[in-house]
Amino acid sequence: MLMDKVLTEKEQIVLEKLIMLFVIDKMEIPLTEDSILDICSVKNVWIKNYMDCKAIIHDLVDSKLLYKIGDESEGKELFNLTYEGRECLSNLYRRIPLATREEISAYLQANRLNVKSSQEYSATYSKNDDGSYNVELKIYEPLITKPMFVLNIKAPSRQAANEAIHKWKANAPSIYELIYEKLINID
Repeated sequence: MLMDKVLTEKEQIVLEKLIMLFVIDKMEIPLTEDSILDICSVKNVWIKNYMDCKAIIHDLVDSKLLYKIGDESEGKELFNLTYEGRECLSNLYRRIPLATREEISAYLQANRLNVKSSQEYSATYSKNDDGSYNVELKIYEPLITKPMFVLNIKAPSRQAANEAIHKWKANAPSIYELIYEKLINID
């Protein structure tokens, strides 16, 4: 991020909060905390410190500039801009350097579908006492925090579990469609 002047700590915090609001606005869909952290702090250095990035999310919620959809007990929280968050951004977005805004816009345009699909199709595994692995595959609707489809399978090894997860992420829509057509009678 190019800067003409050195920012005070307070100015840097304000800039990072504006950057996060800008990212969420440009994505045009609610984002999980993991997606926000990944976009802003892991794959890019728009917010340099990962823990600061995490704190900013919750500060913006507390300030009513972001709101949560769902809760942790449901397994998935999504964050989106409030009306106040949009107003704040529209009044202050010019504080984000033009080069940074252009970089963010280009990154999000190139990666929007990957971020969206990573939030819609999730997969995890856990090891069983017998050495096998339980693989849990889920599909979420974009604005719903509870999965609309869950598939649990048992894999004989960690390699097989990882392979199932990799194939799920590449083929989830077609697998869901096949299962749905086989189980639900559409007349």
